[in-house]
Amino acid sequence: MRILDFPPPGWLHRRRRLLLDVLLWAVVVAPVGYAEASPPYTRYTLPLLVGKLLVLGAAVVASRRQPLVAPVLAVLGSLVDGNFVFAIPVFSYLAGRRSATVGPAIMVFVLITAGGTALNLGVLGAGAATWFLLASVLLFAAVFPWLVGRYRRQQQELTDAGRRHVDALTREQRGAAERIRLRERARIAGEMHDSLGHDLSLIALRAAALEVAADLDDRHRAAAGELRASVSAATERLHEIIGVLREEAGASLRPSGETVADLVDGAREAGMAVRLDTAPVVANLPAMTGHAAHRIVREALTNAARYAPGAPVDVRLTHDGDRVEVTVVNDAPPAGPLPAPPSQGSGLLALAERVRLAGGTLDAGHRADGGFAVRAVLPATAAPPEPIGSAADAGPTSWSDERPGPAAEAGPTSWSDERPGPAERPVDAERRLHDARRRVRRSLLVALVAPVGFALVLSFVYYPVATAGTVLDRATFDQMRVGAARSELVGLPRRQLERPTPVDRAGCEYYTDGNFPLAAPTWRLCFTDGRLVSKEWIA
Repeated sequence: MRILDFPPPGWLHRRRRLLLDVLLWAVVVAPVGYAEASPPYTRYTLPLLVGKLLVLGAAVVASRRQPLVAPVLAVLGSLVDGNFVFAIPVFSYLAGRRSATVGPAIMVFVLITAGGTALNLGVLGAGAATWFLLASVLLFAAVFPWLVGRYRRQQQELTDAGRRHVDALTREQRGAAERIRLRERARIAGEMHDSLGHDLSLIALRAAALEVAADLDDRHRAAAGELRASVSAATERLHEIIGVLREEAGASLRPSGETVADLVDGAREAGMAVRLDTAPVVANLPAMTGHAAHRIVREALTNAARYAPGAPVDVRLTHDGDRVEVTVVNDAPPAGPLPAPPSQGSGLLALAERVRLAGGTLDAGHRADGGFAVRAVLPATAAPPEPIGSAADAGPTSWSDERPGPAAEAGPTSWSDERPGPAERPVDAERRLHDARRRVRRSLLVALVAPVGFALVLSFVYYPVATAGTVLDRATFDQMRVGAARSELVGLPRRQLERPTPVDRAGCEYYTDGNFPLAAPTWRLCFTDGRLVSKEWIA
């Protein structure tokens, strides 16, 4: 016999993560690899390519345990190869999705901004326009994807909180249903205790009478005494085992000897229009079946009086082979149902448990004409008792109300994805769900507003630097005469803008009219031998 060697439980998960990491690495190295694979080639092409691939591989590996390290490596790689910029939004999104807190990410973005500013303006001597371009790339390629990833993480937390909330409510509902079933079983046990205790007491009484009879010999009198003692001991054991399950009321809700006909007569005396149709053989039903039939009729009449006042009720008990069918149908209430607080369904749930323990099935629901029908099928012969706590507890009947609505008629809800873990109270799950929703709304607001705010901040920082000493107004430009010496031009700004294109002819100066936020070149003044030879407006 060959024993199959199955992989460990986490093996498939680790393999899936490895495949995803390999795919991620292939995506981020594609722009870098394509650029390095294109001619011209140098002797440093291959070592540089290997180094870049290793850096991106390290970023992929770090994105699992230290998500913020990956975008930092991508930003540092962009100093050597501009194609690393394509990896920045990918790793930034993953950092937002996988980071649990916000503080470290803010510190990393601040450090990148400060370091990039010092490097470009202080060390490399780049202009304000270059700084603004790089800052915009950082904003839209790093900060915005991180915000999107953060929002997706909050959405996932909201989904998990909603699932936990549903699980908590489900556990609470199942606990309530289980309590109702246990209470009904205790009531059944109490009724059995009462009936058996009464019968055993009669047996003990008869045995005591035999024990004192004068016409019996000593041997028979001793046997009667032993019988009386045994019955008394059995009664005490019954009282100890089952009696503790009785409710505080201590007595059965069913009067001794009351039949279904008695219930119907009592309802008629109370003013209900009830029609009874019963088979003669129903009078000789087993104890459990008779109790269940009595309880069904009583609950159905009570609900009809409560929810359908004035409506006629039809009670029918029929016998078919080894089955007894109990049906109670009431029409729609003529004047509408009486106002009443919503029911929690304990009556029908307890009734379903009693019918199930008797070996039958119960079906209850609204009719198309607005009425209500209760139908139960019970065994006509005694069935072996089902032990309390047996496997039949799996699959309980679910009743959402004593008068189930359309949602309840759809059938019980099945939960196949039971996740183990400590039970969470519904109030805690509700609070967790509320907090998750609040975080999602806040993350969405930040993801939409923060990029715009950061862009405005960048603009307000860049604009004064770019326009300081470079603004030439329209009136001054119009007064400048071609052919005038540069020293004679009144209102000429003290500083020029950078040339917009490196191929522009020499001897030209560029100024802006102060357009916000880019402060782009607007005027071009060209000089030859210190004199103005042309002036142009740049579209």
